[in-house]
Amino acid sequence: MADTITLEVARYRPEQEDEPTTQCYEIPMRREWTVLDGLNHVKDRLDGTLSFRWSCRMGICGSCGMTIDGDPVLACETFLTDHHPGPVRVEPLRNFPVIRDLVVELTDFMAKLPHVMPWLVADEPPPDTEYLQKPAEVDEYQQYSMCINCMLCYAACPVYGLERDFLGPALIALAQRYNLDSRDHGDHDRLEILSAPEGIWDCTFVGECSRACPKGVDPAGAIQRYKLEAAKRTVRSLLLPRGRR
Repeated sequence: MADTITLEVARYRPEQEDEPTTQCYEIPMRREWTVLDGLNHVKDRLDGTLSFRWSCRMGICGSCGMTIDGDPVLACETFLTDHHPGPVRVEPLRNFPVIRDLVVELTDFMAKLPHVMPWLVADEPPPDTEYLQKPAEVDEYQQYSMCINCMLCYAACPVYGLERDFLGPALIALAQRYNLDSRDHGDHDRLEILSAPEGIWDCTFVGECSRACPKGVDPAGAIQRYKLEAAKRTVRSLLLPRGRR
């Protein structure tokens, strides 16, 4: 194995260039290094102007989502050995405006977040102690609670790339997390929101969001499950007398 490997990094510095460019960095080829380790080597030793996000280095925070050799992945979980002999192409996540280099703008996601009501909605006063749940009740929603907001699913989603009003896979999966929680009573209100044109019906079930998810959340599955529930409620509303839904 070679002693070095090349990172081809997308650079965009709005104060000095109108379009993104590419800059190559030759870094040590170490078996234990991830792409994030390589970028930190560039930042610390070769070029302090390079900008990118990272935090935990353990696949927990979701900060280091990037496009590496064409795929949306976490840089802290992507090993250089898997891309040997290189070069390794490192770009910002697709479908988001680029602020600088590998840093993207997430304002659209944050602005849409409250729309899905990502909190427990109670229809009665809270108990004197904590809410109690059986293990089976936790299992109902636990998968959808594993999202780390890394935005890989948005970068992989062709619908979000074309339809900017689309709520997106992570937000719909997050809504499903609360709908399936036995302590929550806001599922009807969320369904009204998610049944709008920019919600579940915008999804064409390509499935790239679930393939990109590093935590196995399966947002595509959550969306299809939501579509089924929406269809069932529509049928019930047409067939059953008012008040028996």
